[in-house]
Amino acid sequence: MTLLSRRGVLAPAALALALGCATTSQNTQSGSSGPAPAETPEVPYEAKPAAPAQPAAGPAATTPAAGGAAPAAAPATPPPPPEPKYDSSTQASFRAGVDAANKGDWDAAERAFKDTLNRNSKADYAWTNLGTLEEHRGNDSDAESDYRKAIAIRPDQLSAWEALARLSCRRGRCAQFESEVRSTIAQQPANLALRVALVFALVQQNKLDPAAAEAKKVLKADERNVKAMQLLAQVYFSEQKTELAKMVLENARAVDSGDAATHNALGLVYLALKQKPEALDAFKQASALKPDFAEARNNFGALLNEAQDYESAARELEMAVAAAPGFAAARLNLGNAYRGKLDLPKAMTQYKEVLKLKPELPDTYFNLAILHLDSEVPGLDTIERYRTSIDYFQKFREKGGRDERVEQYLKDATKGIEKEERRREREKKDALKKAQKAEDDKKKAADDAKKAEEDAKKKAADDAKKAEDDKKKAEEDAKKKAAEDAKKAAAKPAKPAGKLTDEAPAPTPAKPAGKLSDDK
Repeated sequence: MTLLSRRGVLAPAALALALGCATTSQNTQSGSSGPAPAETPEVPYEAKPAAPAQPAAGPAATTPAAGGAAPAAAPATPPPPPEPKYDSSTQASFRAGVDAANKGDWDAAERAFKDTLNRNSKADYAWTNLGTLEEHRGNDSDAESDYRKAIAIRPDQLSAWEALARLSCRRGRCAQFESEVRSTIAQQPANLALRVALVFALVQQNKLDPAAAEAKKVLKADERNVKAMQLLAQVYFSEQKTELAKMVLENARAVDSGDAATHNALGLVYLALKQKPEALDAFKQASALKPDFAEARNNFGALLNEAQDYESAARELEMAVAAAPGFAAARLNLGNAYRGKLDLPKAMTQYKEVLKLKPELPDTYFNLAILHLDSEVPGLDTIERYRTSIDYFQKFREKGGRDERVEQYLKDATKGIEKEERRREREKKDALKKAQKAEDDKKKAADDAKKAEEDAKKKAADDAKKAEDDKKKAEEDAKKKAAEDAKKAAAKPAKPAGKLTDEAPAPTPAKPAGKLSDDK
């Protein structure tokens, strides 16, 4: 069987802040509709801690984080809340939850994080992780509630804001989330986690110019903010400023080489630069750094699909789907991997799941069309299979999909139907011929049997007649012979009658004795 081309999807928003759950797909249109968003205030200037006084030196000078003079009228900002202190038992409980989650044991992880909160109600990251577990289970409302509880404890927790931003945009509430964050920033202008979440929401809505402006505000306040760098790189990437995106991401990697999202983002940039080996390595590194990083595993799996290493691709993509059950792109790629392994039932299941999650995604219809065109589907009639393939190709086009191969595939499907119809017509004619031959053979057999029976009867009659004739002839011959014998006996003369006497017969005189002699 020849495998036709399968359309896979690299996570379109994988350059976003994807740290454990699948992000929403990014709009590919340039610009944005609607009025420009309101400007957020600049991040209030916060002096860096003064360096320890040195002997023979005056008071240590302070410098704004981004360099230059501080704004003259920077509003006073309350200090951030103190870092919570946890005892050893609370830390052990939290660690147990993380370990269980990494093993995919969600129930054990949930019990551990709840135990952490029972020990210390201020353990904000326990709420964040509980929210992540609920997202894994598909309980979006409960996940949102948990993220907000974490934020209520610690308003500047970046992980909770990132997770809430992803979840809101995935649920189609990106605009509402943006409005909420802008209002909160007005009250907490120094909260960089809020600002990073705003940049994420703007990028997801393809509001690239304001997203870049907000990211630069964050970097002005914190030039080593890796998350802001990643988002700014995504803006540049979307604007096809690929080399600039690469430079920003390399700076982010220099700041924190262990950040999985940076490696994942670099993988996409390498792909755009047609550097596939580097991209594959970047996605592999991202997956190793964060095992539940669904986007990275999806991208790694998609490239493995392209390399036709379907076994490895399926393993990566299964982990992506386990980490983010609602990640449509990962399910689509997993379907492709299963199809490459010729496991058609599993492939069909994944494609159907994608249709439920994102019925507007054209590629799903394309892959379903190819599956029905290229493979025997158990329980589906061949002509119906080709017709189903044609229907899926038409839906692919209706959903805005474009692929120059579709026209040829449609012709192939039509030819397949015609070929199958001709085959069936031949089979029908052959069946009719066979049926006629069988009928003729049956009639001939009946005629032969009848003739054989008649011949047998005739032979039996002939044999009986011959036996009767032979018997009659034998009787006639016997009678004739008897008559002839009687006639012969009657015609033979009778012997003279003799005289009976009591006297003995006279003796026969003896011959005279003679002498043998040679004399004549």
